[in-house]
Amino acid sequence: MNVLSDVGGTLEIQGVIQAGDPLVAFIWAVVGFAGGWLVRWGSVKLATLEELEPGHKRWQVWGPAIVSALVFAAFGYELGLGWLLIVRSVFVLVLVQVMFFDFEHRLILDRVIFPSMGLALAYSVLTHPPNQWWYGLATGIAAGLLFALLALAGALIFKAEALGFGDVKFAAFMGFLLGPLPTIQALFYGVFVAGVVSIAIIIWRRSMKGTIAYGPYLAAGTLIVLFQMR
Repeated sequence: MNVLSDVGGTLEIQGVIQAGDPLVAFIWAVVGFAGGWLVRWGSVKLATLEELEPGHKRWQVWGPAIVSALVFAAFGYELGLGWLLIVRSVFVLVLVQVMFFDFEHRLILDRVIFPSMGLALAYSVLTHPPNQWWYGLATGIAAGLLFALLALAGALIFKAEALGFGDVKFAAFMGFLLGPLPTIQALFYGVFVAGVVSIAIIIWRRSMKGTIAYGPYLAAGTLIVLFQMR
């Protein structure tokens, strides 16, 4: 039974109950449903603060709780009950909030993303060896700058906002949380899925006009990579 260990100067977070236990998956799914419900409740409050009208469609009301429950169950089964599961689950709730709020309002809130960036950076520093503490910081800065350049280029070429500044901040959050190679992988997943959806929308509407919110797809890519990471 391991909780925390210091291996080569790195804080290693290990499971308490062995992975692959269906009971852990079930219990954590219940926790995830409750967490997702709190995410929805908080998002409604935040939308009110931003003078936005919260949606009342079923996917808007129940989506965060259901998605959180499913993802928590998968993480619980894969990781086992321990500190790593708890820490990852906190970031899962952040990603679920970004995903649904951006779908609904086309907005990634500073009130959510800035504290999350701080948590992600702290997590990165604590889980990397002392001589690699800066990996997450450098990756986040690089990812943010890349998306800032893409946003600027899109605005100049298309004379419209191709990427919002929220996407820029979210890309930085991804870098802080995941580190170099996983961030590239998550960006690939997110951009690929967003591209497929964009093509489908163009075919459906028979028009090149219109935009999509990139945040949900970047969040989905981050979820996939976070699940794959050990």
